[in-house]
Amino acid sequence: MGPGGPAPLLLVDGHHLLWAGTFGFPAPVWSRGRTRELTGVFAFFALLRATIRDDLDTGPPEVLVVFDGEHGSADRKVADPRYKAHRPTDPAALKPLQALPEVKRGLDAYGVAWVEVDDAEADDVIATLTRGYADRPVRIMSGDQDYYQLLDGPRVRVVNRARRAGQRLITAAEVAERFGVTPAQWADYRALTGDASDGLAGVRGVGKTTAARLLAGGLTLEDLPGSGRLAGATGRAVAAAWPRVLTWRAMIRMRTDVPVPSVVRGTPSPALPAPAEVLDKLELW
Repeated sequence: MGPGGPAPLLLVDGHHLLWAGTFGFPAPVWSRGRTRELTGVFAFFALLRATIRDDLDTGPPEVLVVFDGEHGSADRKVADPRYKAHRPTDPAALKPLQALPEVKRGLDAYGVAWVEVDDAEADDVIATLTRGYADRPVRIMSGDQDYYQLLDGPRVRVVNRARRAGQRLITAAEVAERFGVTPAQWADYRALTGDASDGLAGVRGVGKTTAARLLAGGLTLEDLPGSGRLAGATGRAVAAAWPRVLTWRAMIRMRTDVPVPSVVRGTPSPALPAPAEVLDKLELW
């Protein structure tokens, strides 16, 4: 710990970063004999290092990379079998997983902690840690908008590396301005609009503007039936989908009660070297 208390936490959505790096890096990276593609490992460490160096508004962070557990989405798939069912599962689509063992080995080699809870998705583990360390600044590295529900004043912000430099830190105030809802309303809002990335349909005919209007003033889904706002075609559509809307909201809400192994130390993580050095250390070239 430093004189100002424990280090800020940088919680990294590991699978999201691995997918973004594998498919979004400017050019593929190959081993010296061009016998093995190393884009996933190289990009993972390049993007993580660049984010720590360029995009944080805190001091040196304690980094914790969180990976999805193998059975993490089971409960949500029971609630709605369409949850993530549209995502391709062919070898080309799952290419990032080939890099996962080497990424974990690289994190271990440089003393950067990572955690994977078998029956929990990364977002539930990150939500649990965010709530559990309420005395620490938290930055969440992910492009998944569902993390907006965790935003909390200056303490909790989301870092989206896909945005332009200088605009990568997302705050509760920005969400309110862009979407017309607060972080506390995010799950209600997404239940109405749907989430194509997760296969949640939302209410037919209810887009972002309509959902924000229905929830204006801090309303929740429970407030809508008595609000006088469910009139006409919109009201009929919401009523017809009501049980599913409540299910979708429950699925979107992140758990904050995941039993997470004790991996948080309170001190800044060691600095990461250039990604080429990581590959050298792992003898991947």
